[in-house]
Amino acid sequence: MSLRTLYAYVSRGAIRSIAGGAGRPRRYAAGDVERLRVRSAARRGHGPVAAAALRWGEPVMDSAVTAITPRGPAYRGVVAVDLVAAGATFEHAAELLWTGVPAKAIAWPRAALPVARLARLAGGAHPLDAMALVLALTRIDSPREVTTSDAEHGRRLIPLLAVCLAADAAAMTRALGAPTVAGVVARALGCDGAEPAIDAALILLADHELNASSFAARVAASTGADAPACIAAALATLTGPRHGRAAEDIARDRDTGAGFGHPLYPGGDPRATPLLAIAATSPLRRARALVARIRASRVPPSVDAALAALVIGLGAPPAAASGMFAVARCAGWLAHAAEQRAADYVLRPRARYVGPPIR
Repeated sequence: MSLRTLYAYVSRGAIRSIAGGAGRPRRYAAGDVERLRVRSAARRGHGPVAAAALRWGEPVMDSAVTAITPRGPAYRGVVAVDLVAAGATFEHAAELLWTGVPAKAIAWPRAALPVARLARLAGGAHPLDAMALVLALTRIDSPREVTTSDAEHGRRLIPLLAVCLAADAAAMTRALGAPTVAGVVARALGCDGAEPAIDAALILLADHELNASSFAARVAASTGADAPACIAAALATLTGPRHGRAAEDIARDRDTGAGFGHPLYPGGDPRATPLLAIAATSPLRRARALVARIRASRVPPSVDAALAALVIGLGAPPAAASGMFAVARCAGWLAHAAEQRAADYVLRPRARYVGPPIR
Protein backbone atom coordinates (compact mmCIF):
# COMPACT_ATOMS: atom_id res chain seq x y z
CA MET A 1 0.00 0.00 0.00
CA SER A 2 1.44 3.38 -1.02
CA LEU A 3 1.67 6.27 1.43
CA ARG A 4 -0.83 8.21 -0.67
CA THR A 5 -3.34 5.38 -0.43
CA LEU A 6 -2.66 4.97 3.28
CA TYR A 7 -3.31 8.65 3.99
CA ALA A 8 -6.48 8.54 1.92
CA TYR A 9 -7.82 5.63 3.97
CA VAL A 10 -6.85 7.39 7.21
CA SER A 11 -8.64 10.57 6.17
CA ARG A 12 -11.83 8.56 5.51
CA GLY A 13 -11.58 6.80 8.86
CA ALA A 14 -10.99 3.38 7.28
CA ILE A 15 -7.60 3.04 9.00
CA ARG A 16 -7.12 4.18 12.59
CA SER A 17 -3.90 5.89 13.61
CA ILE A 18 -2.35 7.07 16.87
CA ALA A 19 0.47 9.49 17.54
CA GLY A 20 3.87 7.91 18.03
CA GLY A 21 4.97 10.43 20.66
CA ALA A 22 8.39 11.98 21.29
CA GLY A 23 9.05 12.63 17.61
CA ARG A 24 8.22 9.11 16.53
CA PRO A 25 6.07 8.56 13.39
CA ARG A 26 2.37 7.82 13.72
CA ARG A 27 1.31 4.20 14.11
CA TYR A 28 -1.45 2.61 12.05
CA ALA A 29 -3.80 -0.21 13.03
CA ALA A 30 -2.49 -3.39 11.44
CA GLY A 31 -5.94 -4.97 11.70
CA ASP A 32 -7.50 -2.17 9.63
CA VAL A 33 -4.79 -2.48 6.98
CA GLU A 34 -5.30 -6.24 6.87
CA ARG A 35 -9.07 -5.90 6.49
CA LEU A 36 -8.60 -3.56 3.53
CA ARG A 37 -6.11 -5.99 2.02
CA VAL A 38 -8.64 -8.79 2.37
CA ARG A 39 -11.29 -6.70 0.64
CA SER A 40 -8.99 -6.11 -2.30
CA ALA A 41 -8.31 -9.84 -2.40
CA ALA A 42 -12.01 -10.44 -3.03
CA ARG A 43 -11.33 -9.90 -6.73
CA ARG A 44 -9.44 -13.18 -6.67
CA GLY A 45 -12.47 -15.08 -5.37
CA HIS A 46 -14.12 -16.00 -2.07
CA GLY A 47 -11.45 -18.44 -0.91
CA PRO A 48 -8.77 -15.92 0.15
CA VAL A 49 -11.37 -13.73 1.83
CA ALA A 50 -12.84 -16.61 3.82
CA ALA A 51 -9.39 -17.85 4.84
CA ALA A 52 -8.30 -14.42 6.07
CA ALA A 53 -11.61 -13.94 7.91
CA LEU A 54 -10.56 -16.66 10.34
CA ARG A 55 -7.49 -14.59 11.34
CA TRP A 56 -8.97 -11.34 12.69
CA GLY A 57 -10.13 -10.47 9.17
CA GLU A 58 -13.53 -9.47 7.83
CA PRO A 59 -16.68 -10.30 9.85
CA VAL A 60 -18.04 -13.74 8.97
CA MET A 61 -21.58 -13.56 10.37
CA ASP A 62 -24.23 -11.15 11.56
CA SER A 63 -24.74 -10.75 15.30
CA ALA A 64 -26.81 -8.42 17.49
CA VAL A 65 -25.02 -9.40 20.71
CA THR A 66 -21.84 -7.30 20.95
CA ALA A 67 -20.16 -4.63 18.84
CA ILE A 68 -16.46 -3.77 19.12
CA THR A 69 -16.14 0.01 19.34
CA PRO A 70 -13.20 2.37 19.98
CA ARG A 71 -14.46 2.50 23.60
CA GLY A 72 -14.51 -1.26 23.96
CA PRO A 73 -17.32 -3.82 23.65
CA ALA A 74 -20.92 -2.61 23.56
CA TYR A 75 -23.54 -5.11 24.75
CA ARG A 76 -26.77 -4.70 22.75
CA GLY A 77 -25.73 -1.09 22.12
CA VAL A 78 -24.58 -0.31 25.68
CA VAL A 79 -20.83 0.25 26.15
CA ALA A 80 -19.44 -2.02 28.87
CA VAL A 81 -17.24 0.67 30.45
CA ASP A 82 -20.36 2.83 30.84
CA LEU A 83 -22.07 0.01 32.74
CA VAL A 84 -19.10 -0.12 35.10
CA ALA A 85 -19.08 3.66 35.54
CA ALA A 86 -22.80 3.55 36.38
CA GLY A 87 -22.20 0.99 39.14
CA ALA A 88 -24.05 -1.83 37.39
CA THR A 89 -23.77 -5.41 38.59
CA PHE A 90 -22.71 -8.41 36.53
CA GLU A 91 -26.32 -9.61 36.57
CA HIS A 92 -27.35 -6.38 34.80
CA ALA A 93 -24.80 -7.02 32.04
CA ALA A 94 -25.77 -10.68 31.68
CA GLU A 95 -29.48 -9.88 31.43
CA LEU A 96 -28.68 -7.18 28.88
CA LEU A 97 -26.77 -9.71 26.78
CA TRP A 98 -29.54 -12.31 27.04
CA THR A 99 -32.68 -10.21 26.81
CA GLY A 100 -31.63 -6.78 25.60
CA VAL A 101 -32.90 -5.24 28.84
CA PRO A 102 -30.64 -4.39 31.82
CA ALA A 103 -33.09 -5.50 34.52
CA LYS A 104 -33.38 -3.24 37.56
CA ALA A 105 -33.86 -5.82 40.30
CA ILE A 106 -32.48 -9.29 39.79
CA ALA A 107 -32.67 -12.37 41.99
CA TRP A 108 -31.21 -15.37 40.26
CA PRO A 109 -32.35 -18.77 41.55
CA ARG A 110 -29.86 -20.99 43.35
CA ALA A 111 -29.59 -24.50 41.98
CA ALA A 112 -28.45 -27.33 44.24
CA LEU A 113 -24.76 -28.16 44.19
CA PRO A 114 -23.32 -31.33 45.75
CA VAL A 115 -20.58 -29.36 47.50
CA ALA A 116 -19.09 -32.29 49.43
CA ARG A 117 -19.02 -34.39 46.28
CA LEU A 118 -17.45 -31.59 44.26
CA ALA A 119 -14.84 -30.89 46.92
CA ARG A 120 -14.00 -34.58 47.16
CA LEU A 121 -13.58 -34.95 43.39
CA ALA A 122 -12.01 -31.58 42.60
CA GLY A 123 -10.26 -30.58 45.81
CA GLY A 124 -7.19 -28.59 44.84
CA ALA A 125 -8.07 -28.67 41.14
CA HIS A 126 -7.75 -25.66 38.88
CA PRO A 127 -11.01 -23.62 38.84
CA LEU A 128 -11.54 -24.32 35.13
CA ASP A 129 -11.25 -28.07 35.74
CA ALA A 130 -13.66 -27.83 38.67
CA MET A 131 -16.10 -25.96 36.44
CA ALA A 132 -15.94 -28.72 33.85
CA LEU A 133 -16.77 -31.17 36.63
CA VAL A 134 -19.75 -29.06 37.77
CA LEU A 135 -21.10 -29.08 34.21
CA ALA A 136 -20.66 -32.86 34.05
CA LEU A 137 -22.41 -33.34 37.40
CA THR A 138 -25.24 -31.09 36.23
CA ARG A 139 -25.79 -33.23 33.16
CA ILE A 140 -25.53 -36.49 35.12
CA ASP A 141 -27.78 -35.50 38.01
CA SER A 142 -30.47 -33.63 36.07
CA PRO A 143 -32.58 -34.56 33.06
CA ARG A 144 -31.79 -32.75 29.85
CA GLU A 145 -34.02 -29.67 29.88
CA VAL A 146 -34.41 -29.11 26.18
CA THR A 147 -37.17 -26.50 26.64
CA THR A 148 -35.24 -24.41 29.16
CA SER A 149 -33.84 -21.24 27.62
CA ASP A 150 -30.13 -20.50 27.56
CA ALA A 151 -30.75 -17.50 29.82
CA GLU A 152 -32.54 -19.67 32.41
CA HIS A 153 -29.65 -22.11 32.35
CA GLY A 154 -27.25 -19.19 32.81
CA ARG A 155 -29.06 -17.84 35.85
CA ARG A 156 -28.77 -21.23 37.55
CA LEU A 157 -25.35 -22.35 36.32
CA ILE A 158 -23.16 -19.24 36.55
CA PRO A 159 -23.32 -19.01 40.39
CA LEU A 160 -22.39 -22.69 40.55
CA LEU A 161 -19.39 -22.12 38.30
CA ALA A 162 -18.36 -19.15 40.46
CA VAL A 163 -18.29 -21.45 43.50
CA CYS A 164 -15.42 -23.31 41.82
CA LEU A 165 -13.04 -20.47 42.72
CA ALA A 166 -13.22 -21.66 46.36
CA ALA A 167 -10.44 -23.83 47.73
CA ASP A 168 -12.46 -26.22 49.91
CA ALA A 169 -15.97 -27.41 50.80
CA ALA A 170 -16.41 -24.88 53.62
CA ALA A 171 -15.58 -21.95 51.35
CA MET A 172 -17.83 -23.38 48.62
CA THR A 173 -20.79 -23.65 50.98
CA ARG A 174 -20.25 -20.12 52.27
CA ALA A 175 -19.87 -18.74 48.74
CA LEU A 176 -23.04 -20.39 47.47
CA GLY A 177 -25.08 -18.40 49.98
CA ALA A 178 -24.07 -15.01 48.54
CA PRO A 179 -26.92 -13.11 46.84
CA THR A 180 -24.94 -12.04 43.75
CA VAL A 181 -22.37 -13.59 41.44
CA ALA A 182 -19.77 -11.03 42.52
CA GLY A 183 -20.58 -11.99 46.10
CA VAL A 184 -20.07 -15.66 45.33
CA VAL A 185 -16.67 -14.90 43.79
CA ALA A 186 -15.69 -12.65 46.71
CA ARG A 187 -16.60 -15.24 49.33
CA ALA A 188 -14.97 -18.03 47.35
CA LEU A 189 -11.71 -16.07 47.26
CA GLY A 190 -11.97 -14.77 50.81
CA CYS A 191 -12.22 -11.19 49.52
CA ASP A 192 -15.34 -9.96 51.30
CA GLY A 193 -16.04 -6.34 50.47
CA ALA A 194 -14.45 -6.57 47.01
CA GLU A 195 -17.77 -7.05 45.21
CA PRO A 196 -17.66 -3.70 43.32
CA ALA A 197 -14.21 -4.47 41.91
CA ILE A 198 -15.25 -8.00 40.99
CA ASP A 199 -18.46 -6.76 39.36
CA ALA A 200 -16.38 -4.37 37.24
CA ALA A 201 -14.13 -7.19 36.04
CA LEU A 202 -17.03 -9.54 35.31
CA ILE A 203 -18.90 -6.88 33.34
CA LEU A 204 -15.89 -5.93 31.23
CA LEU A 205 -15.16 -9.60 30.44
CA ALA A 206 -18.76 -10.71 29.85
CA ASP A 207 -18.48 -10.80 26.08
CA HIS A 208 -16.15 -9.79 23.25
CA GLU A 209 -17.89 -10.50 19.99
CA LEU A 210 -16.85 -13.63 18.06
CA ASN A 211 -13.83 -14.68 20.14
CA ALA A 212 -12.59 -18.27 20.05
CA SER A 213 -14.61 -19.59 22.99
CA SER A 214 -17.82 -17.84 21.94
CA PHE A 215 -17.43 -19.28 18.45
CA ALA A 216 -17.03 -22.74 20.02
CA ALA A 217 -20.27 -22.17 21.94
CA ARG A 218 -22.02 -21.17 18.73
CA VAL A 219 -20.77 -24.26 16.91
CA ALA A 220 -22.11 -26.48 19.69
CA ALA A 221 -25.44 -24.62 19.77
CA SER A 222 -25.80 -24.90 16.01
CA THR A 223 -25.89 -28.69 16.33
CA GLY A 224 -28.65 -28.53 18.95
CA ALA A 225 -26.42 -29.13 21.99
CA ASP A 226 -27.94 -27.93 25.27
CA ALA A 227 -26.64 -25.00 27.34
CA PRO A 228 -24.32 -27.00 29.66
CA ALA A 229 -22.77 -28.65 26.61
CA CYS A 230 -22.29 -25.26 24.90
CA ILE A 231 -20.60 -23.91 28.03
CA ALA A 232 -18.41 -27.02 28.21
CA ALA A 233 -17.29 -26.55 24.59
CA ALA A 234 -16.48 -22.90 25.23
CA LEU A 235 -14.77 -23.66 28.53
CA ALA A 236 -12.47 -26.18 26.88
CA THR A 237 -11.46 -23.50 24.37
CA LEU A 238 -10.89 -20.98 27.15
CA THR A 239 -8.27 -23.18 28.84
CA GLY A 240 -5.70 -22.25 26.19
CA PRO A 241 -2.94 -19.83 27.27
CA ARG A 242 -3.65 -17.68 24.20
CA HIS A 243 -7.19 -17.02 25.37
CA GLY A 244 -8.60 -17.23 28.88
CA ARG A 245 -5.45 -18.19 30.80
CA ALA A 246 -3.27 -15.31 29.62
CA ALA A 247 -4.04 -13.23 32.72
CA GLU A 248 -3.19 -16.14 34.98
CA ASP A 249 0.20 -16.53 33.32
CA ILE A 250 0.88 -12.82 33.84
CA ALA A 251 -0.11 -13.10 37.50
CA ARG A 252 2.36 -15.97 37.84
CA ASP A 253 5.09 -13.84 36.20
CA ARG A 254 5.33 -16.42 33.43
CA ASP A 255 4.68 -14.15 30.47
CA THR A 256 3.97 -10.43 30.40
CA GLY A 257 4.11 -10.08 26.64
CA ALA A 258 0.74 -11.81 26.23
CA GLY A 259 -1.06 -9.03 28.11
CA PHE A 260 0.03 -6.19 25.85
CA GLY A 261 -1.32 -5.12 22.49
CA HIS A 262 -4.68 -6.13 21.03
CA PRO A 263 -5.52 -6.43 17.32
CA LEU A 264 -8.87 -4.69 17.83
CA TYR A 265 -7.52 -1.85 19.99
CA PRO A 266 -4.32 -0.40 18.52
CA GLY A 267 -4.56 2.59 20.85
CA GLY A 268 -5.06 0.46 23.94
CA ASP A 269 -7.78 -1.82 25.31
CA PRO A 270 -10.45 0.43 26.94
CA ARG A 271 -11.38 -2.39 29.32
CA ALA A 272 -7.96 -2.24 30.94
CA THR A 273 -8.25 1.34 32.21
CA PRO A 274 -10.91 0.89 34.94
CA LEU A 275 -9.37 -2.36 36.17
CA LEU A 276 -5.91 -0.83 36.45
CA ALA A 277 -7.39 2.11 38.36
CA ILE A 278 -8.92 -0.31 40.86
CA ALA A 279 -5.76 -2.39 41.17
CA ALA A 280 -3.70 0.76 41.79
CA THR A 281 -5.60 1.33 45.05
CA SER A 282 -4.63 -2.07 46.44
CA PRO A 283 -2.65 -2.04 49.70
CA LEU A 284 -0.45 -4.81 48.27
CA ARG A 285 2.91 -3.55 47.03
CA ARG A 286 3.17 -6.22 44.33
CA ALA A 287 -0.12 -5.12 42.78
CA ARG A 288 0.90 -1.46 42.68
CA ALA A 289 4.29 -2.39 41.22
CA LEU A 290 2.63 -4.41 38.45
CA VAL A 291 0.25 -1.54 37.67
CA ALA A 292 3.20 0.84 37.41
CA ARG A 293 5.05 -1.55 35.10
CA ILE A 294 1.97 -2.01 32.92
CA ARG A 295 1.38 1.72 32.62
CA ALA A 296 5.02 2.34 31.76
CA SER A 297 4.96 -0.15 28.89
CA ARG A 298 5.42 1.25 25.38
CA VAL A 299 2.80 -1.22 24.15
CA PRO A 300 -0.75 -0.57 25.43
CA PRO A 301 -2.01 -3.23 27.85
CA SER A 302 -4.89 -5.56 27.12
CA VAL A 303 -7.59 -6.54 29.59
CA ASP A 304 -5.51 -9.63 30.45
CA ALA A 305 -2.73 -7.59 32.05
CA ALA A 306 -5.27 -5.48 33.92
CA LEU A 307 -7.11 -8.56 35.19
CA ALA A 308 -3.83 -10.01 36.45
CA ALA A 309 -3.13 -6.79 38.36
CA LEU A 310 -6.63 -6.80 39.84
CA VAL A 311 -6.36 -10.42 41.00
CA ILE A 312 -3.00 -9.73 42.62
CA GLY A 313 -4.47 -6.62 44.21
CA LEU A 314 -7.27 -8.69 45.74
CA GLY A 315 -4.72 -11.05 47.26
CA ALA A 316 -6.26 -13.93 45.28
CA PRO A 317 -4.30 -16.83 43.74
CA PRO A 318 -3.29 -16.45 40.07
CA ALA A 319 -5.75 -19.18 38.97
CA ALA A 320 -8.57 -16.86 40.08
CA ALA A 321 -7.89 -14.80 36.96
CA SER A 322 -8.85 -17.69 34.67
CA GLY A 323 -11.79 -18.57 36.89
CA MET A 324 -13.18 -15.02 36.87
CA PHE A 325 -12.70 -14.83 33.11
CA ALA A 326 -14.75 -18.02 32.63
CA VAL A 327 -17.53 -16.96 35.02
CA ALA A 328 -17.86 -13.63 33.22
CA ARG A 329 -17.65 -14.92 29.67
CA CYS A 330 -20.31 -17.54 30.37
CA ALA A 331 -22.86 -14.75 29.96
CA GLY A 332 -21.60 -14.04 26.46
CA TRP A 333 -21.37 -17.71 25.55
CA LEU A 334 -25.04 -18.24 26.31
CA ALA A 335 -26.06 -15.07 24.47
CA HIS A 336 -24.24 -16.32 21.37
CA ALA A 337 -25.66 -19.82 21.80
CA ALA A 338 -29.21 -18.46 21.90
CA GLU A 339 -28.61 -16.29 18.85
CA GLN A 340 -27.16 -19.22 16.93
CA ARG A 341 -30.17 -21.41 17.79
CA ALA A 342 -32.47 -18.72 16.44
CA ALA A 343 -30.43 -18.59 13.21
CA ASP A 344 -31.22 -22.31 12.79
CA TYR A 345 -28.30 -23.51 10.70
CA VAL A 346 -25.29 -25.71 11.44
CA LEU A 347 -21.94 -23.95 11.47
CA ARG A 348 -19.88 -26.07 9.12
CA PRO A 349 -17.12 -24.20 7.22
CA ARG A 350 -15.30 -25.83 4.31
CA ALA A 351 -11.58 -26.61 4.09
CA ARG A 352 -9.44 -25.88 1.03
CA TYR A 353 -7.44 -29.05 0.53
CA VAL A 354 -3.68 -28.41 0.19
CA GLY A 355 -2.38 -31.93 0.90
CA PRO A 356 -0.64 -34.43 -1.40
CA PRO A 357 -2.27 -35.21 -4.76
CA ILE A 358 -5.19 -37.61 -4.63
CA ARG A 359 -4.14 -41.04 -5.85
